[in-house]
Amino acid sequence: MLYLLIALVVFGAVLVWNRRHGMTRNCRWREDRAGSKGALIKYNCVTCGAEAFRSTGKPDTCLSRLNKPGL
Repeated sequence: MLYLLIALVVFGAVLVWNRRHGMTRNCRWREDRAGSKGALIKYNCVTCGAEAFRSTGKPDTCLSRLNKPGL
């Protein structure tokens, strides 16, 4: 019974961690100082090619889906 409880706790922890970090796993953001505009810093994703402007810190989600048109 104890092993089942431990397995459920570990499984839950893995799900929570994956949900928090799953959207940025493939993105690698690089700062582009030449493209910055005032207080907004431009970031380019090396992996998917997305561009983002942020005033604080690197983007925390993958924006590649925003660049692709839907059906």
